[in-house]
Amino acid sequence: MFLSDISVKLSYEVKTPTHFCLHLQAARHVGQHVREERLLVEPALPLHDYHDAAKGNRFVRFDAVPGPLTIAYTAQVEVGYVPPPPDLGESPVNEVPDEVLHFLSPTRYCESDLLANAAQKQFCKAPPGVARVQAVSDWIHENIEYVAGSSDATTTAQQIFVQRQGVCRDFAHLGITFCRALNIPARLVAGYVFFDEPPQDFHAVFEAWLDGRWVLFDPTRMAPVERLVRVGTGRDAKDVAFATLFGSAALTSKDIVVRETPYDPAQATELAAQKSNVTPLRIVA
Repeated sequence: MFLSDISVKLSYEVKTPTHFCLHLQAARHVGQHVREERLLVEPALPLHDYHDAAKGNRFVRFDAVPGPLTIAYTAQVEVGYVPPPPDLGESPVNEVPDEVLHFLSPTRYCESDLLANAAQKQFCKAPPGVARVQAVSDWIHENIEYVAGSSDATTTAQQIFVQRQGVCRDFAHLGITFCRALNIPARLVAGYVFFDEPPQDFHAVFEAWLDGRWVLFDPTRMAPVERLVRVGTGRDAKDVAFATLFGSAALTSKDIVVRETPYDPAQATELAAQKSNVTPLRIVA
């Protein structure tokens, strides 16, 4: 288990009245517990917070007026992800739960219908289950080069497959796309994790539905997935953006610091038998 200390500071120049929807807070999710957290928005504005009960995603919304805007989020989170058994298999489509079925469908960034032939040709002979998804993750790591700035908010998995360069969200999108093309439900997970090499940033991985449970994979291999503090879970990046703006505002600076410390589970807050739990968010407006 690990204890992660997270600090996020975002600065904007708001040009016109703009509605913000922030997605910065650690999720209410199995395997992690928020010891404490604080969200500060300056100038002071009325804030509204809510969460998606199905995914555990948490959001804060507010209306910003023109001028400078600063958002600061700090949190201390216990992370206790348990790696899966290596022999998990794949679920036949007719046994995929209703709430998971839509993670088989193509989405804006994950065109699994367009890459179906490539996925079948490359991975159909791999052993089904964890081994097949690991083969997908390994192929991405070995064939896609991590290059900062090589993609943008509109880049799709098919484009990454062609250009062979991208960043963490692109690696995750391609993993999701290949899995869905192989009839394995898959989704994107965004969060915070400590990197050995700076700068720190938001990080994206993917998880696949295997033998009735979600299993995390990170084709970038930038950090162990069991130490990721989950923030958002969704079909692709549009579901887990750290900020969605309705109006006109420019991000002028972004500073993220993640520090982690191993700790003795006997001295930690119990994770309630793997049930999610979170302390109330302290919002300062």
